[in-house]
Amino acid sequence: MTNMLPIEALAARVGDGARLALPPEYSYVPMALVAALIDRGVRDLDLLCVPIGGLAADMLIGAGCVRSLEAAAVSLGEAGPAPRFTEAVESGAIVMRDTTCPAVHTALQAAEKGVPFMPLGGLIGSDLVAHRDDWKVVDDPLGAGNGPIVLLPAIKPDVAIIHSPLADRNGNVWIGRRRELATIAHAAKETLVTVERLTDDDLLADEASAAATLPGFYVSAIAEAREGCRPLGLSEHYAADTEMIRSYAREAKTIDGFNAWMERHMTALRAGAAE
Repeated sequence: MTNMLPIEALAARVGDGARLALPPEYSYVPMALVAALIDRGVRDLDLLCVPIGGLAADMLIGAGCVRSLEAAAVSLGEAGPAPRFTEAVESGAIVMRDTTCPAVHTALQAAEKGVPFMPLGGLIGSDLVAHRDDWKVVDDPLGAGNGPIVLLPAIKPDVAIIHSPLADRNGNVWIGRRRELATIAHAAKETLVTVERLTDDDLLADEASAAATLPGFYVSAIAEAREGCRPLGLSEHYAADTEMIRSYAREAKTIDGFNAWMERHMTALRAGAAE
């Protein structure tokens, strides 16, 4: 059975130097757990954004938690560029591994299927191929005259972290239509989940919920964290705090501004964990 733990215990399971997979902001981002990781002082993360990053990635970079980043993009959306990411890349403070959305999903699918690599055709002609020495361009291996194709090595994160509106006490986690969360969990060695609430109902026992549920054998541990996505939104539950995100975009352009913003808002970010 999946472990039910305090959120600090979840954060303790993410070791320094871990390859950490983080969902995109249009999905279920565990912001309270990100705050707990920053509180813990985790270091040297190799962060994988699946496939793009936003506020959570920028905060981890600003807090000095990230050694390298693989992402198709990092942005605060309508609030503008991600300031700590931008400065870290320009200064060389982190190693940036540029990729594309299909490439991230394809490499995770390789790990999900237990194969060492997966082919992807859409990268041919891209400048990215020349800058990724771990991607290999080969001729059509079937000899069918289809031209070159790129082989991407499987990405197997050490840890994936996600949030969810609901889990049951067997560790089954509702993910709805967010299928990228299933791919992340299938590929990762460990998956840590924060949830809005726990139910005594078995989510896999009901045909109406089973297809949208991640089975508990893919889930390593769960912590309750009410409003654990804030200041980001959780679809059909609460909206994003756009003013809080905009204030971050303005203030985090400098490290002093970032630190001041974090000092003011970390209590709110931790709020879900205190429930």
